[in-house]
Amino acid sequence: MYTFRALSRTIGREYTKISTPIYQFSRASFVAASQRTDACTLNRWHPLYQSRRTLILEPLGSEYVKLQKLDGSDSGIVEVALDRHTNKNSIDTKMMRGLKYVLELIHQESSANVAIFTSSVPGVYCAGADLKERKTFSASEVREYSKALRATFSYLESLPIPTIAVVEGAALGGGLELALACDFRICGEDALLALPETGHAIIPGAGGTRRLPRLINKAIAKELVLTGRRIGGREAESLGLANYCVPAGEAYSKALEVARVINSKGPISIKAGKRAIEEGLLVSNAEEAADLEEECYEMTLNTKDRLEGLAAFVDKRKPNYKGQ
Repeated sequence: MYTFRALSRTIGREYTKISTPIYQFSRASFVAASQRTDACTLNRWHPLYQSRRTLILEPLGSEYVKLQKLDGSDSGIVEVALDRHTNKNSIDTKMMRGLKYVLELIHQESSANVAIFTSSVPGVYCAGADLKERKTFSASEVREYSKALRATFSYLESLPIPTIAVVEGAALGGGLELALACDFRICGEDALLALPETGHAIIPGAGGTRRLPRLINKAIAKELVLTGRRIGGREAESLGLANYCVPAGEAYSKALEVARVINSKGPISIKAGKRAIEEGLLVSNAEEAADLEEECYEMTLNTKDRLEGLAAFVDKRKPNYKGQ
């Protein structure tokens, strides 16, 4: 955890620039932060920064992770895009730092209700760790990298809002572990998922051996980890690893559909529901589990949104939730 804290401090010092407002560009058109030189890019707490509703935020020195806030009727949905084209989104140290930085921004953004994790690289979600970089590491550096990546994915898993992984193409090793740290996985039929680490004489070290058997049959999880067998989107869905498998190229559309449904619900209730499930699974005592559920329910009780939901039901109209 010392390494993780040190990494967080490094992120805070190094990555503070932002790009131009996203509404000037298409969804696939991203502009690097380093191309901006105006004063407000030097401080992400600048008033002009705070007033922009829809931005792409990118760590200085890394073009690999982009954050976009959707607007209009989709306000409340944020999108994280992996964008390391030349290396198939393999996760090197810079990309890991960029991902952690973006996760911290999402955690700080009170208006975010759901996050979509996708790839802007055609045919690949994430190829896992950057083995070319890994080859240059000493054993101790490999250990520290693995600890930091494990902590980053745990931070993703602990986000209070729902997260959706959009898997088109390959999600291998750390790429699959990234998807496993999300709440939902939506695959295209062309998805290829595997934990091939035993073929490199190691094991999945960023949560794969913990999260996979909690999602699917233990024996199947052992098979996938110990053999490194690759599975497609349809098999992932049948195993319960993926929530949905859709025709190739349509996973993002399905994820956005799911995100919009979640975004229409009461934000406080969504966070309370996620917490009740996640923490409830860690409690073995039935009485303690009931107490946790009651505590999470209490989070929603004295809220304006609860009263708005009742009023909207009586008035037969769509509720206008504000997360209050």
